[in-house]
Amino acid sequence: MKALRLPLLLIFGILVFDQWTKIYIKTHFELQESVRLIPGLIELFFIENNGMAWGIELGGSTGKLFLSIFRIVAVSLIGYLLFDLVRKKKNRWLVISLSLIFAGALGNILDSMFYGIIFSESHVFQLAEAFPPEGGYAPFLQGKVVDMLHFTVHWPDWVPYLGGDPIFRPIFNFADTAITIGVSILVVLSIRKKI
Repeated sequence: MKALRLPLLLIFGILVFDQWTKIYIKTHFELQESVRLIPGLIELFFIENNGMAWGIELGGSTGKLFLSIFRIVAVSLIGYLLFDLVRKKKNRWLVISLSLIFAGALGNILDSMFYGIIFSESHVFQLAEAFPPEGGYAPFLQGKVVDMLHFTVHWPDWVPYLGGDPIFRPIFNFADTAITIGVSILVVLSIRKKI
């Protein structure tokens, strides 16, 4: 179906770029290593996220397993909805937004599913190894999500209560960026009553 071309290209492109950056960072950066990309604006800063956004966790390996299964179910539903929207030739921007959300969510799920099996544990002063002889650091669905993008912009010193503090603290990845852009498009479509 010709209408599937754009969402599939978008999803594939985001997944490839997201996984490439995560694998590169995981195998070339020590945990908490940073490199400035644009001084005073953005840097690469390698951390791993064991839970949800902002490092929120659901309680040990059982919570992690529940979160991973929930993500897989949610992404499956988004994928079904996306396919249905394309089939019914719905609003192109709606299809683009769901494609971004689907690709980003799937990118982070892949980390949880396979990175624990594929890689050794990341540490400060030690690079992770792909396919270590002793096996990976975690079982299936228990891997950590690789994050690396960090805005380094701070509030001006003269701003009351916030002066000198970071404007945006979270460290994120390209999958998170795709999700955020997709949700932003959905919000705009909703405000403009285009959904």
